[in-house]
Amino acid sequence: MVNENLYIAVDLGAGSGRVFLCGLAENEFLLEEIHRFGYPPREEENHLRWDFATIFSEIKTGLKKAGERAKELDRKIYSLGVDSWGVDYGLIDERGELVSNPICYRDARTVGAMEKVFEKVSRAAIFERTGIQFLNFNTLFQVFADHGELKKAAKLLLLPDLINYFLTGKAFAEYTNATTTQFLNAESKNWDVEIFEKLKFPAKLLPEIISPGTDLGFLKTEIAAALNLENVRVVAPATHDTGSAVAGAPLAENQAFISSGTWSLVGVELTEVLINKEVACENFTNEGGAAGTIRFLKNVMGLWLFESCRKEWKALGKAVEYADLLRETSSIKEFQGFIFPDDERFLNPPEMLKAIAGQMRESGQTFIENPPVICKIIFDSLAFRYASILRTIEKLTAQKLESIQIIGGGGRNEYLNQMTANASGLKVQAGLTEATVTGNALVQAISAGRFADLSKARRHVKENFSFSEFAPQKSSEIAAAAKLYAEIEARFVG
Repeated sequence: MVNENLYIAVDLGAGSGRVFLCGLAENEFLLEEIHRFGYPPREEENHLRWDFATIFSEIKTGLKKAGERAKELDRKIYSLGVDSWGVDYGLIDERGELVSNPICYRDARTVGAMEKVFEKVSRAAIFERTGIQFLNFNTLFQVFADHGELKKAAKLLLLPDLINYFLTGKAFAEYTNATTTQFLNAESKNWDVEIFEKLKFPAKLLPEIISPGTDLGFLKTEIAAALNLENVRVVAPATHDTGSAVAGAPLAENQAFISSGTWSLVGVELTEVLINKEVACENFTNEGGAAGTIRFLKNVMGLWLFESCRKEWKALGKAVEYADLLRETSSIKEFQGFIFPDDERFLNPPEMLKAIAGQMRESGQTFIENPPVICKIIFDSLAFRYASILRTIEKLTAQKLESIQIIGGGGRNEYLNQMTANASGLKVQAGLTEATVTGNALVQAISAGRFADLSKARRHVKENFSFSEFAPQKSSEIAAAAKLYAEIEARFVG
């Protein structure tokens, strides 16, 4: 008998969220966007914070709309799942209430925190125990930089776990997002007590860890009644958005992935962690994935660069429609210059355009204030950065890559897709722009018994979705550009 259940996928990005209704019956691949909403971080109580009340209210609005849409389709909703970006968290007090709005990872409080942590626990020891790359906004450094809010807390919950808590009343930490904190032991897959003790961090604040696909039970009675979603379960998918995105990607053998969005996550899927001195030196990470997999990857600044510039151009009254910018960028034939995308000055600058101009001038390049030219510089630089990381992955894993699957919203950028193929010399597949929603729904469907395991769930996607393909192009101009980019990258990575 065909399983006609529907699933609600709540996907939260760092600034905007969506609620989707998903159907995965036989020969079906339904991803219907029901509700979209924004929540840019704002300055509050001396920090850059997320407005949690708005986020939770918008989620409930989306859930109610999804229920109404399911009734129109005359189908039952089995469960809902929430995924979000990693590292950020909320604190719950003894009464079960939020202590304060969660602080955004781009807040400046972690400046210098990494070096202070290393005075107590060495960088090598932290990596050996966690296998996680060092980023100054990892939860480890956010917690270390806390200015007293932890003292008011009874529980620390990462964003999706916090939402699940208010939906169900149950406090757990889902494994894939927990790995992004940098205080989860890679071997035991549990919180690393030794790190807590050395940093005098109260481990009692952290809840029990659960696996992706864990059924948390039904919605709270009062929420279910208000949203008219009685008998709908809450299932923890791979709650880290990249974890869900990779879960939804039907990866082929020897195929890398690039999850392309505000951040770009460039990596491969492994069956076990890869922790050694070479990996530590290259600052790669071993993030937990669905079904016991490991996402071996590196963060790249991503389309945050492009969107930040676009925001500044819009404020100046310039035409910045996405499609128009891409078309004009594609019409520029010659390479216009390069930046190193992972320069820390790009993390949250007051003015992205000035930051880009500054880096280019330092490397002896000319900065031209022309939106399509700047877009080309950003996209070309991202493509060559991806290629550089992919070559490092081959070296670290002793695996010869044959192709790349680009997933996420950035996969709509055909210019960047083609340049990634050109820069890497590898065939590129793209098109699964809602990979995160897909993976979220697949894990729920596995929990519901629709699929026996992740491989069968991914096969369903492969059989019901068509990818676009981009073959690598070779030319003397691309070879010369690769050499110039490599010289610029070497200024930053040695």
